[in-house]
Amino acid sequence: MVAKKRKEQLFHEYFKEWVSLYKEGAVRSITLQKYHIAEQRLQELVPHLKLKELTRTNYQQLLNDYASTHEKQTTMDFHHHLKGAILDAVDDGTLTQNPTRKIVIKGKAPRPKKAKFLNQFEVQALLKELELTEEINWDWFILLITKTGLRFSEALALTPNDFDFSQQKITINKTWNYKKSNGGFQPTKNESSKRKVQIDWQLAMQFSQLIKMRESEKPIFIKNRVFNSTINNRLKVLCNRANVPIITIHSLRHTHASLLLFAGVSIASVANRLGHSSMTTTQETYLHIIQELENQDNDKIIRHLSLLM
Repeated sequence: MVAKKRKEQLFHEYFKEWVSLYKEGAVRSITLQKYHIAEQRLQELVPHLKLKELTRTNYQQLLNDYASTHEKQTTMDFHHHLKGAILDAVDDGTLTQNPTRKIVIKGKAPRPKKAKFLNQFEVQALLKELELTEEINWDWFILLITKTGLRFSEALALTPNDFDFSQQKITINKTWNYKKSNGGFQPTKNESSKRKVQIDWQLAMQFSQLIKMRESEKPIFIKNRVFNSTINNRLKVLCNRANVPIITIHSLRHTHASLLLFAGVSIASVANRLGHSSMTTTQETYLHIIQELENQDNDKIIRHLSLLM
């Protein structure tokens, strides 16, 4: 009886129930939000499609309709969100065949990619434009991320207690939920994100003066609700002044990592500093830089070997 009722259920209603049953409380809030967005798109695109009517043909048409207004990677993500629910329907016998088999992923032409990171000379030009006042401002926030590679939410969550100026280290053990109006501390992205980040003596001296009168357990950058667009707009102004490519606050994290890699810091050390769960993440994210460094190493090897006579 339940199976029969399930087959008569609208596809978007089934997906909503599936998300509630299997994803709520099991995935991070930002991931859950993506499932809810997929649910909304599903209801818009196929409001009357029943689960039992789902075929490879109309599923392909669903993806094609979605792809007409989204890039290929976004369409792929949408497909992956739906596929988990569909395969469960196949497993429990609600669907007799897998409609996702041999699906073709399409999408709009991708928008021109923005610069992902700055080189060393561009970073120096950017930092010269910072207005580092005696009070904490967003320029100090930009400097901090440039020199530490912290995630946006990690930097927002920093309190005076997280700074160890004698050891020149910052402890990362929480993030700030800037997507909620009332904010609040929340866990790090993963266990690997809990780490201690070494800072240079100059940054340590600067922040020791900036935060010495601050409450020990309160975020040093938070006064009101924070939007990343606010900091990105400020960064855009600074990039224009410095005559360098316009990047985002997250791109400063990429910039930090790329500068370390070009300086010869090991992938393992960069992965630990960034709080990546594995070196594979670091290698995949900075593959183009690693390949460039390998080419430079190959040139060094050949030059060295040519001297062996």
